[in-house]
Amino acid sequence: MASDHAAEAPRAQHVDPPPVRRMVPRDRAEPHRVATPLELFFDLCFVVAVGQAGRELAHSLAAGHYGEGLRGYTMVFFAIWWAWMNFTWFASAYDCDDVPYRVTTLVQIAGVLILAAGVPRMFETQDLTLGITGYVVMRLAMVTQWLRAASGEQGEARRVALRYAAGITLCQLGWVVVLLLPDAARPVVIPIGVLCELAVPVVAELRAQTTWHPHHIAERYGLFTLIVLGETVAAATVAVQSAVDEHEGLGRLVPVAVGGLLICFAAWWIYFARPVHDHLRSNRQAFAWGYGHYLVFGSAAAIGTGLEVAVESAVHKAEISETAATATVTVPTAVYLVTVWYLHSRHTKRGPVAQSIAPLGAALVLACTALGGSGVLAAGLVCALMVAVGVLVHSREGREDRRAQV
Repeated sequence: MASDHAAEAPRAQHVDPPPVRRMVPRDRAEPHRVATPLELFFDLCFVVAVGQAGRELAHSLAAGHYGEGLRGYTMVFFAIWWAWMNFTWFASAYDCDDVPYRVTTLVQIAGVLILAAGVPRMFETQDLTLGITGYVVMRLAMVTQWLRAASGEQGEARRVALRYAAGITLCQLGWVVVLLLPDAARPVVIPIGVLCELAVPVVAELRAQTTWHPHHIAERYGLFTLIVLGETVAAATVAVQSAVDEHEGLGRLVPVAVGGLLICFAAWWIYFARPVHDHLRSNRQAFAWGYGHYLVFGSAAAIGTGLEVAVESAVHKAEISETAATATVTVPTAVYLVTVWYLHSRHTKRGPVAQSIAPLGAALVLACTALGGSGVLAAGLVCALMVAVGVLVHSREGREDRRAQV
Protein backbone atom coordinates (compact mmCIF):
# COMPACT_ATOMS: atom_id res chain seq x y z
CA MET A 1 0.00 0.00 0.00
CA ALA A 2 2.79 2.41 0.93
CA SER A 3 4.60 1.99 -2.39
CA ASP A 4 1.43 2.84 -4.33
CA HIS A 5 1.42 6.30 -2.80
CA ALA A 6 5.13 6.87 -2.25
CA ALA A 7 5.29 9.55 -4.91
CA GLU A 8 2.51 11.47 -3.16
CA ALA A 9 4.14 11.37 0.30
CA PRO A 10 6.01 14.60 1.10
CA ARG A 11 9.28 14.95 2.97
CA ALA A 12 8.02 17.97 4.91
CA GLN A 13 11.18 19.98 4.30
CA HIS A 14 9.52 23.15 2.99
CA VAL A 15 8.42 26.04 5.17
CA ASP A 16 4.96 26.85 3.79
CA PRO A 17 2.60 23.85 3.81
CA PRO A 18 0.02 23.24 1.09
CA PRO A 19 -3.54 24.16 2.20
CA VAL A 20 -4.89 20.59 2.04
CA ARG A 21 -3.47 17.37 0.67
CA ARG A 22 -4.71 13.81 0.67
CA MET A 23 -3.32 11.95 3.68
CA VAL A 24 -1.65 8.81 2.35
CA PRO A 25 0.96 6.51 3.96
CA ARG A 26 4.63 7.43 3.79
CA ASP A 27 7.08 5.05 2.17
CA ARG A 28 8.55 2.79 4.87
CA ALA A 29 11.84 2.72 2.94
CA GLU A 30 11.95 6.48 2.29
CA PRO A 31 15.59 7.64 2.34
CA HIS A 32 16.85 10.51 4.48
CA ARG A 33 13.73 10.57 6.67
CA VAL A 34 14.34 12.90 9.59
CA ALA A 35 12.34 14.66 12.29
CA THR A 36 10.53 17.81 11.16
CA PRO A 37 10.60 21.22 12.90
CA LEU A 38 6.98 20.64 13.94
CA GLU A 39 7.92 17.35 15.63
CA LEU A 40 10.78 19.05 17.48
CA PHE A 41 8.45 21.85 18.63
CA PHE A 42 5.98 19.18 19.73
CA ASP A 43 8.68 17.50 21.84
CA LEU A 44 9.78 20.73 23.49
CA CYS A 45 6.22 21.60 24.52
CA PHE A 46 5.68 18.12 25.93
CA VAL A 47 8.79 18.46 28.06
CA VAL A 48 7.10 21.42 29.77
CA ALA A 49 4.65 18.91 31.24
CA VAL A 50 7.52 16.53 32.06
CA GLY A 51 9.22 19.32 33.99
CA GLN A 52 6.04 20.09 35.92
CA ALA A 53 5.61 16.43 36.87
CA GLY A 54 9.25 16.22 37.97
CA ARG A 55 9.04 19.31 40.17
CA GLU A 56 5.89 18.10 41.90
CA LEU A 57 7.47 14.68 42.46
CA ALA A 58 10.55 16.34 43.98
CA HIS A 59 8.39 18.28 46.44
CA SER A 60 6.53 15.10 47.44
CA LEU A 61 9.68 13.02 47.90
CA ALA A 62 11.53 15.72 49.84
CA ALA A 63 8.56 15.89 52.22
CA GLY A 64 8.53 12.12 52.65
CA HIS A 65 5.23 11.61 50.81
CA TYR A 66 6.53 8.74 48.71
CA GLY A 67 3.28 6.95 47.90
CA GLU A 68 1.34 10.06 46.89
CA GLY A 69 4.24 11.42 44.85
CA LEU A 70 4.93 8.22 42.95
CA ARG A 71 1.24 7.62 42.22
CA GLY A 72 0.81 11.13 40.86
CA TYR A 73 4.02 10.98 38.83
CA THR A 74 3.19 7.59 37.35
CA MET A 75 -0.25 8.77 36.23
CA VAL A 76 0.87 12.14 34.87
CA PHE A 77 3.85 10.69 33.06
CA PHE A 78 1.70 8.02 31.45
CA ALA A 79 -0.61 10.68 30.01
CA ILE A 80 2.35 12.67 28.64
CA TRP A 81 4.21 9.66 27.26
CA TRP A 82 1.19 7.95 25.74
CA ALA A 83 -0.02 11.05 23.88
CA TRP A 84 3.53 11.74 22.68
CA MET A 85 4.09 8.17 21.56
CA ASN A 86 0.81 7.86 19.67
CA PHE A 87 1.47 11.05 17.72
CA THR A 88 5.04 10.00 16.98
CA TRP A 89 4.11 6.65 15.44
CA PHE A 90 1.19 8.18 13.54
CA ALA A 91 3.42 10.93 12.13
CA SER A 92 6.00 8.38 11.07
CA ALA A 93 3.35 6.69 8.93
CA TYR A 94 1.11 9.56 7.77
CA ASP A 95 2.79 12.97 8.14
CA CYS A 96 1.44 14.94 5.17
CA ASP A 97 2.52 18.37 6.50
CA ASP A 98 -0.47 20.32 5.21
CA VAL A 99 -2.41 23.03 7.02
CA PRO A 100 -5.00 20.74 8.71
CA TYR A 101 -2.22 18.41 9.89
CA ARG A 102 -0.23 21.26 11.38
CA VAL A 103 -3.26 22.87 13.04
CA THR A 104 -4.34 19.55 14.54
CA THR A 105 -0.84 18.99 15.90
CA LEU A 106 -0.88 22.46 17.46
CA VAL A 107 -4.19 21.55 19.13
CA GLN A 108 -2.41 18.54 20.66
CA ILE A 109 0.31 20.87 21.92
CA ALA A 110 -2.38 23.07 23.49
CA GLY A 111 -3.77 19.95 25.15
CA VAL A 112 -0.47 19.05 26.79
CA LEU A 113 -0.07 22.61 28.06
CA ILE A 114 -3.53 22.36 29.64
CA LEU A 115 -2.43 19.08 31.21
CA ALA A 116 0.79 20.73 32.46
CA ALA A 117 -1.25 23.50 34.08
CA GLY A 118 -3.24 20.88 35.95
CA VAL A 119 -0.26 18.92 37.26
CA PRO A 120 0.11 20.81 40.58
CA ARG A 121 -3.59 20.24 41.36
CA MET A 122 -3.27 16.55 40.56
CA PHE A 123 -0.46 16.22 43.11
CA GLU A 124 -1.74 18.57 45.81
CA THR A 125 -5.51 17.96 45.87
CA GLN A 126 -5.98 15.00 43.48
CA ASP A 127 -8.09 17.30 41.28
CA LEU A 128 -7.98 15.61 37.86
CA THR A 129 -10.20 18.06 35.97
CA LEU A 130 -7.54 20.09 34.13
CA GLY A 131 -5.28 17.08 33.62
CA ILE A 132 -7.95 14.89 32.07
CA THR A 133 -9.29 17.83 30.03
CA GLY A 134 -5.87 18.40 28.50
CA TYR A 135 -5.41 14.70 27.86
CA VAL A 136 -8.81 14.36 26.15
CA VAL A 137 -8.03 17.39 23.96
CA MET A 138 -4.81 15.72 22.79
CA ARG A 139 -6.44 12.37 22.15
CA LEU A 140 -9.52 13.66 20.34
CA ALA A 141 -7.22 15.65 18.06
CA MET A 142 -5.53 12.33 17.35
CA VAL A 143 -8.92 10.85 16.41
CA THR A 144 -9.33 13.45 13.67
CA GLN A 145 -5.90 12.51 12.32
CA TRP A 146 -6.86 8.84 12.14
CA LEU A 147 -10.14 9.68 10.41
CA ARG A 148 -8.19 11.64 7.80
CA ALA A 149 -5.86 8.68 7.36
CA ALA A 150 -8.86 6.39 6.91
CA SER A 151 -10.26 8.65 4.19
CA GLY A 152 -7.03 8.25 2.18
CA GLU A 153 -6.78 4.48 2.67
CA GLN A 154 -8.71 1.45 1.51
CA GLY A 155 -9.02 -2.20 2.45
CA GLU A 156 -7.37 -3.44 5.63
CA ALA A 157 -5.32 -0.26 6.06
CA ARG A 158 -8.55 1.75 6.20
CA ARG A 159 -9.94 -0.59 8.83
CA VAL A 160 -6.77 -0.17 10.91
CA ALA A 161 -7.22 3.61 10.91
CA LEU A 162 -10.91 3.33 11.80
CA ARG A 163 -10.14 0.92 14.66
CA TYR A 164 -7.66 3.45 16.03
CA ALA A 165 -10.23 6.25 15.81
CA ALA A 166 -12.95 4.18 17.47
CA GLY A 167 -10.69 2.82 20.22
CA ILE A 168 -9.28 6.22 21.15
CA THR A 169 -12.77 7.76 21.20
CA LEU A 170 -14.12 5.08 23.53
CA CYS A 171 -11.16 5.53 25.87
CA GLN A 172 -11.76 9.29 26.06
CA LEU A 173 -15.40 8.73 26.95
CA GLY A 174 -14.10 6.55 29.77
CA TRP A 175 -11.82 9.32 31.06
CA VAL A 176 -14.71 11.78 31.07
CA VAL A 177 -16.70 9.28 33.14
CA VAL A 178 -13.75 9.11 35.59
CA LEU A 179 -14.33 12.80 36.39
CA LEU A 180 -17.90 11.98 37.44
CA LEU A 181 -16.93 9.11 39.73
CA PRO A 182 -16.29 9.48 43.47
CA ASP A 183 -12.63 9.70 44.49
CA ALA A 184 -12.78 6.26 46.15
CA ALA A 185 -13.51 4.58 42.79
CA ARG A 186 -10.66 6.15 40.87
CA PRO A 187 -7.82 3.88 42.08
CA VAL A 188 -9.72 0.95 40.54
CA VAL A 189 -11.02 2.62 37.36
CA ILE A 190 -7.87 4.50 36.29
CA PRO A 191 -5.70 1.34 35.85
CA ILE A 192 -8.49 -0.16 33.73
CA GLY A 193 -8.47 2.97 31.56
CA VAL A 194 -4.70 2.72 31.17
CA LEU A 195 -4.95 -0.92 30.06
CA CYS A 196 -7.64 0.02 27.52
CA GLU A 197 -5.40 2.75 26.10
CA LEU A 198 -2.46 0.35 25.82
CA ALA A 199 -4.65 -2.20 24.05
CA VAL A 200 -5.82 0.13 21.27
CA PRO A 201 -2.67 -0.13 19.05
CA VAL A 202 -2.42 -3.89 19.64
CA VAL A 203 -6.01 -4.46 18.55
CA ALA A 204 -5.92 -1.92 15.72
CA GLU A 205 -2.81 -3.41 14.11
CA LEU A 206 -3.59 -7.05 14.76
CA ARG A 207 -4.03 -7.89 11.06
CA ALA A 208 -1.99 -5.16 9.38
CA GLN A 209 0.59 -2.66 10.54
CA THR A 210 0.97 1.01 9.72
CA THR A 211 3.91 2.09 7.58
CA TRP A 212 6.07 3.58 10.33
CA HIS A 213 9.67 4.30 9.39
CA PRO A 214 12.25 2.47 11.58
CA HIS A 215 15.02 5.05 11.28
CA HIS A 216 12.59 7.92 11.84
CA ILE A 217 11.11 6.26 14.92
CA ALA A 218 14.54 5.56 16.40
CA GLU A 219 15.55 9.18 15.80
CA ARG A 220 12.33 10.53 17.35
CA TYR A 221 12.78 8.45 20.50
CA GLY A 222 16.42 9.44 20.71
CA LEU A 223 15.58 13.13 20.39
CA PHE A 224 12.98 12.93 23.13
CA THR A 225 15.49 11.14 25.36
CA LEU A 226 17.94 13.99 24.72
CA ILE A 227 15.36 16.62 25.62
CA VAL A 228 14.34 14.80 28.80
CA LEU A 229 17.99 14.46 29.84
CA GLY A 230 18.43 18.17 29.12
CA GLU A 231 15.47 18.92 31.39
CA THR A 232 17.11 16.75 34.04
CA VAL A 233 20.37 18.73 33.85
CA ALA A 234 18.47 22.03 33.91
CA ALA A 235 16.42 21.02 36.96
CA ALA A 236 19.52 19.93 38.85
CA THR A 237 21.38 23.12 37.90
CA VAL A 238 18.55 25.35 39.13
CA ALA A 239 18.39 23.36 42.37
CA VAL A 240 22.13 23.77 42.97
CA GLN A 241 22.02 27.48 42.14
CA SER A 242 19.10 28.10 44.48
CA ALA A 243 20.77 26.17 47.28
CA VAL A 244 24.01 28.12 46.90
CA ASP A 245 22.17 31.44 46.86
CA GLU A 246 20.21 30.60 50.00
CA HIS A 247 22.74 28.63 52.04
CA GLU A 248 26.21 29.19 50.55
CA GLY A 249 26.90 25.50 51.16
CA LEU A 250 28.92 24.95 48.02
CA GLY A 251 31.19 22.36 49.64
CA ARG A 252 28.23 20.10 50.42
CA LEU A 253 26.74 20.57 46.96
CA VAL A 254 29.78 19.86 44.79
CA PRO A 255 29.67 16.05 45.27
CA VAL A 256 25.97 15.98 44.33
CA ALA A 257 26.55 18.20 41.31
CA VAL A 258 29.54 16.20 40.06
CA GLY A 259 27.82 12.86 40.62
CA GLY A 260 24.64 14.06 38.93
CA LEU A 261 26.56 15.36 35.93
CA LEU A 262 28.43 12.07 35.54
CA ILE A 263 25.13 10.16 35.69
CA CYS A 264 23.55 12.37 33.02
CA PHE A 265 26.62 12.13 30.75
CA ALA A 266 26.67 8.35 31.14
CA ALA A 267 22.91 8.15 30.48
CA TRP A 268 23.45 9.94 27.17
CA TRP A 269 26.48 7.84 26.23
CA ILE A 270 24.84 4.51 27.01
CA TYR A 271 21.62 5.28 25.12
CA PHE A 272 23.40 6.39 21.94
CA ALA A 273 26.29 3.91 22.03
CA ARG A 274 24.71 1.80 19.24
CA PRO A 275 22.11 2.52 16.52
CA VAL A 276 18.85 0.68 17.15
CA HIS A 277 16.77 1.15 14.00
CA ASP A 278 17.91 -2.18 12.53
CA HIS A 279 16.28 -3.93 15.48
CA LEU A 280 12.85 -2.42 14.67
CA ARG A 281 11.71 -4.78 11.92
CA SER A 282 8.18 -5.74 12.96
CA ASN A 283 5.33 -4.68 15.22
CA ARG A 284 6.26 -7.40 17.71
CA GLN A 285 9.68 -5.85 18.25
CA ALA A 286 8.45 -2.29 17.93
CA PHE A 287 5.64 -2.60 20.50
CA ALA A 288 7.97 -3.96 23.19
CA TRP A 289 10.61 -1.34 22.40
CA GLY A 290 8.16 1.55 22.17
CA TYR A 291 6.16 0.65 25.26
CA GLY A 292 9.34 -0.02 27.22
CA HIS A 293 10.41 3.58 26.73
CA TYR A 294 7.85 4.59 29.34
CA LEU A 295 10.47 3.44 31.85
CA VAL A 296 13.34 5.03 29.91
CA PHE A 297 11.70 8.46 29.72
CA GLY A 298 10.17 8.25 33.18
CA SER A 299 13.40 7.21 34.89
CA ALA A 300 15.48 9.76 32.95
CA ALA A 301 13.18 12.55 34.13
CA ALA A 302 13.12 11.11 37.66
CA ILE A 303 16.92 11.31 37.86
CA GLY A 304 16.59 15.10 37.70
CA THR A 305 13.89 14.95 40.35
CA GLY A 306 16.17 12.89 42.57
CA LEU A 307 19.03 15.34 42.13
CA GLU A 308 16.75 18.15 43.30
CA VAL A 309 15.90 16.12 46.40
CA ALA A 310 19.58 15.29 47.00
CA VAL A 311 20.45 18.99 46.81
CA GLU A 312 17.74 19.84 49.35
CA SER A 313 19.04 17.08 51.60
CA ALA A 314 22.60 18.38 51.33
CA VAL A 315 21.52 21.79 52.66
CA HIS A 316 19.21 20.20 55.26
CA LYS A 317 15.95 21.38 53.67
CA ALA A 318 14.52 17.90 52.96
CA GLU A 319 12.46 16.09 55.58
CA ILE A 320 13.95 12.69 54.77
CA SER A 321 17.24 10.99 55.60
CA GLU A 322 20.36 11.29 53.44
CA THR A 323 20.03 7.63 52.50
CA ALA A 324 16.45 8.14 51.32
CA ALA A 325 17.48 11.26 49.40
CA THR A 326 20.28 9.34 47.69
CA ALA A 327 17.81 6.58 46.78
CA THR A 328 15.76 9.13 44.82
CA VAL A 329 18.78 9.34 42.47
CA THR A 330 20.15 5.80 42.51
CA VAL A 331 16.83 3.98 42.01
CA PRO A 332 15.78 5.79 38.79
CA THR A 333 19.38 5.60 37.54
CA ALA A 334 19.40 1.82 37.99
CA VAL A 335 16.00 1.54 36.29
CA TYR A 336 17.29 3.60 33.36
CA LEU A 337 20.44 1.49 32.97
CA VAL A 338 18.62 -1.85 33.04
CA THR A 339 15.80 -0.69 30.74
CA VAL A 340 18.10 0.79 28.09
CA TRP A 341 20.19 -2.38 28.19
CA TYR A 342 17.14 -4.61 27.84
CA LEU A 343 15.47 -2.62 25.07
CA HIS A 344 18.38 -2.19 22.70
CA SER A 345 21.92 -2.33 24.10
CA ARG A 346 21.86 -6.09 24.62
CA HIS A 347 20.96 -6.70 20.96
CA THR A 348 24.34 -5.34 19.81
CA LYS A 349 26.63 -6.74 22.51
CA ARG A 350 28.60 -9.97 22.24
CA GLY A 351 29.82 -12.22 25.03
CA PRO A 352 29.04 -12.44 28.75
CA VAL A 353 31.36 -9.56 29.71
CA ALA A 354 29.71 -7.04 27.41
CA GLN A 355 26.23 -8.25 28.36
CA SER A 356 26.90 -7.98 32.10
CA ILE A 357 28.19 -4.39 32.18
CA ALA A 358 24.80 -2.65 32.46
CA PRO A 359 23.09 -5.08 34.89
CA LEU A 360 26.17 -5.17 37.14
CA GLY A 361 26.51 -1.40 36.93
CA ALA A 362 22.86 -0.97 37.92
CA ALA A 363 23.37 -3.22 40.94
CA LEU A 364 26.42 -1.21 42.01
CA VAL A 365 24.49 2.05 41.60
CA LEU A 366 21.79 0.71 43.90
CA ALA A 367 24.46 -0.35 46.40
CA CYS A 368 25.72 3.26 46.48
CA THR A 369 22.48 4.17 48.26
CA ALA A 370 23.94 2.83 51.49
CA LEU A 371 26.68 5.50 51.37
CA GLY A 372 24.18 8.21 52.26
CA GLY A 373 25.35 11.74 51.45
CA SER A 374 28.26 10.59 49.28
CA GLY A 375 26.13 8.05 47.40
CA VAL A 376 25.29 10.32 44.44
CA LEU A 377 28.96 10.96 43.71
CA ALA A 378 29.73 7.25 44.05
CA ALA A 379 26.86 6.40 41.67
CA GLY A 380 28.21 8.90 39.15
CA LEU A 381 31.66 7.33 39.32
CA VAL A 382 30.13 3.87 38.79
CA CYS A 383 28.30 5.14 35.70
CA ALA A 384 31.50 6.69 34.35
CA LEU A 385 33.32 3.40 34.94
CA MET A 386 30.57 1.54 33.07
CA VAL A 387 31.09 3.78 30.05
CA ALA A 388 34.87 3.34 30.19
CA VAL A 389 34.62 -0.46 30.39
CA GLY A 390 32.07 -0.48 27.58
CA VAL A 391 34.38 1.54 25.34
CA LEU A 392 37.30 -0.81 26.06
CA VAL A 393 35.20 -3.91 25.34
CA HIS A 394 33.88 -2.40 22.12
CA SER A 395 37.41 -1.47 21.01
CA ARG A 396 38.60 -5.01 21.68
CA GLU A 397 35.72 -6.47 19.68
CA GLY A 398 36.56 -4.12 16.82
CA ARG A 399 40.20 -5.25 16.77
CA GLU A 400 39.09 -8.90 16.79
CA ASP A 401 36.73 -8.28 13.88
CA ARG A 402 39.47 -6.58 11.87
CA ARG A 403 41.89 -9.45 12.52
CA ALA A 404 39.21 -11.97 11.47
CA GLN A 405 38.70 -10.08 8.19
CA VAL A 406 42.44 -10.12 7.48
